Amino acid sequence: MKTKLLEKYNAVIVELKGNVMGGDDTKEFNLLLHKLIDEGKKNVIVDLSDVKFMNSSGLGMLISGLTTMKRENGTLKLANVTEKIESLLVITKLITIFETYESIDEAVKSFG
Repeated sequence: MKTKLLEKYNAVIVELKGNVMGGDDTKEFNLLLHKLIDEGKKNVIVDLSDVKFMNSSGLGMLISGLTTMKRENGTLKLANVTEKIESLLVITKLITIFETYESIDEAVKSFG
């Protein structure tokens, strides 16, 4: 998994690319979120448009990220959720926990 950061208006966009499998990626993702929190950046959008595959550990990584952000009064939203990942979120009932948006722009606007 590769990550790339972009800042747009009042949000930080974390682009995930490749396979999201948890493991070492989880540590890296959490360190990234803590760094953003330390910098006072608490509106995070995770762009999933280039994620090819995600397993349960990858989902766990996103849940952990959501928990981290909420604990620090921040927000983590998902954008560009592919059909595969959306069905994974529906099956696991996590669709009710995450705010998901069809595009980065929609997610950014939601911070209003």
